[in-house]
Amino acid sequence: MGIYVFWMVAVFLISAACGFIFIPIILNFCKEKQLYDIPNARKIHRNAVPRLGGVAFMPSMFIAFAIAVAVISSTDRLVTINVWSLCFMLSLVLIYAMGIVDDILGLSPAVKFAVQIVAACMLPLSYLYINNFYGFMGVHEIPYVIGFPLTALAIVFIDNAINLIDGIDGLAASLAIIALAGLMYIFASQEVWSYAILISGLIGVLVAFLYFNLFGDASKNRKVFMGDAGSLTLGFILGVLCVKYSMYNPQTMVVHNFDFIMPFTLLIVPMFDVVRVFTVRIWHGCSPFKADKRHIHHKFMRAGLTQHQALCSIVALAVAYILANHLLLKVMANTYVFMIDIIVYVALNLVLNRFIHKKELGVSQSA
Repeated sequence: MGIYVFWMVAVFLISAACGFIFIPIILNFCKEKQLYDIPNARKIHRNAVPRLGGVAFMPSMFIAFAIAVAVISSTDRLVTINVWSLCFMLSLVLIYAMGIVDDILGLSPAVKFAVQIVAACMLPLSYLYINNFYGFMGVHEIPYVIGFPLTALAIVFIDNAINLIDGIDGLAASLAIIALAGLMYIFASQEVWSYAILISGLIGVLVAFLYFNLFGDASKNRKVFMGDAGSLTLGFILGVLCVKYSMYNPQTMVVHNFDFIMPFTLLIVPMFDVVRVFTVRIWHGCSPFKADKRHIHHKFMRAGLTQHQALCSIVALAVAYILANHLLLKVMANTYVFMIDIIVYVALNLVLNRFIHKKELGVSQSA
């Protein structure tokens, strides 16, 4: 165990170092090629900022992971190459490449959605799929014919949830770090060390990215956004990891020490936000895919918070959900916990709506 913990820390540091090396190179490339995220009425930022920060994610993570595998495998076989591992790599490269093309040239939502579906379907085709609900909504075992589309839907849903929550500085990366840290702890507790080490590598480069994203000076070409290459890659990895843990597979995980909804709880804020935003858009007769300013970070800012205050509030909400669910799942069934989660989220939005209404009413009266 000690050697694996050592390499989790080592991979984190190697990946973070790669991030601090690669991101300035990417920033210089973006400046040379004029690849910027241009402000508009829907966006929060006011300066043109490079949007290819996410390009650094995969190389940094895999360089660090490859070093760990090369060293550990000399004495202990850490990684077994199987069909689903190959499918995961192929699908991840497909998503990563699509994100880069979208950031540089632009792709239509229909094309991006089609590529996501193809990539997500590779996992259940390799027999990595959601095959058990462990009593959630009264459901236990799930047949392959249902688990296949359910898995593809879950991965695409989580992928887009991370992509859509990426609306203010640091938000998508911070929520991803929280979720990845939880998943790393879950996999480490099950002694599935290859996943824990891989996740630590992704966290490392995200920490480097956050430094440039939150504290970088745009006037000195040191501020960067992750772009679709980053958010879609992050979301896809998180979706696959959630499916991997939720799948009943005693060969790799003999006993689930955590309830199966805990991995999804780690992403509950972006997932709930997508459902709420799509529902509100449809209710108002708009396309669910039409971009607007209805996301939770927009609501916090309309209520009077700054970007950083909104970021801290949403991160605190995500952590509160995780801690609360972890405790509640010890005393009640996961179905009831999920219902409480929904009630709390609806109540929070109603309170925010009231604050926004009072604030905007006060502004209109003063005008």
